[in-house]
Amino acid sequence: MSFQDNKMLIMPAVDIRGGKCVQLVQGKPGSEQVVIENPEKVAKKWEDAGAEVVHVIDLDGALESVTNIETIKKILNEVSVPIQLGGGIRSIEYAEELLNLDIDRLIIGTMGIKNPEIISKLSNEYGSERVMISLDSKDNKVVIKGWQEKIDKSASEISKEFQELGAGSILFTNVDVEGLLGGFYVDPVIDLVDSVDIPVVYSGGVTSLDDLKQLQTTGAKGVVIGSALYKDKIKLEDALKYQNIE
Repeated sequence: MSFQDNKMLIMPAVDIRGGKCVQLVQGKPGSEQVVIENPEKVAKKWEDAGAEVVHVIDLDGALESVTNIETIKKILNEVSVPIQLGGGIRSIEYAEELLNLDIDRLIIGTMGIKNPEIISKLSNEYGSERVMISLDSKDNKVVIKGWQEKIDKSASEISKEFQELGAGSILFTNVDVEGLLGGFYVDPVIDLVDSVDIPVVYSGGVTSLDDLKQLQTTGAKGVVIGSALYKDKIKLEDALKYQNIE
């Protein structure tokens, strides 16, 4: 699946923890506000509601290095739209296993930032459109290892490096607003979009249709929506009206 010039893809989030679909506040374990059985059924629900891609994060993998591979396989068997997957990808062998399972796009965070050559290897082997680098920002600095460790660079400062290495897109998450249902900050998104020539997908704090309207002006090619969907702040069918940019 490729990004399109006139589209900002609306991507419902399915975050997996302990084999269940959950929503955390700012990624903190124990802050679960939503817990639903059978994540594959949740993903199917979003597909049936019109989602063109489902964004899946293995929180156990990201936070505890224990993967939910069996649940991921169930999601792949259940839905036919493309799956964008991240969380806990700590080795190139596991990355290749997931890509060979027909994950459409793999989101690589800590491993890619610590070992940038892995981005080049995967993009050369599988195609850059299937490799997305995850840049998570807290206090305007990139954080890794499940948001536990900060590096002394902003997302905009390191984004070009990953474009040159072969990443086909960027997932930008603003941890400062993640899961708080309080809106998002526009300027960091614009700064990042302006710093690279590859698509940027935004995640974090999108709570209302007004947020989506504002995000359309940034140049972002996609947006991940989690808590707002699960808490009925936004209905997916309404959000999808903001997918096409005039």
